[in-house]
Amino acid sequence: MAVCEKLSKCPFYQGNMDINSGLGSMYKKKYCEGDKTICARYIIATQLGPEYVTNKIYPNMNDLANKLLAEHKK
Repeated sequence: MAVCEKLSKCPFYQGNMDINSGLGSMYKKKYCEGDKTICARYIIATQLGPEYVTNKIYPNMNDLANKLLAEHKK
């Protein structure tokens, strides 16, 4: 898979998580360089808009992403 086009400007790595730390590096490999379509942040940004993605949302928070999507479909 291709590297996520949002990686270089992703606010998650600009303030929350050191991209080179153990956990940050793991997230980067799995979501940013792996499968961006399973990243909660990417899902929310592309389906609802980037304004819905707060710094409190981690890439693995798919339950929260699904909840936000469901709430906005009502």
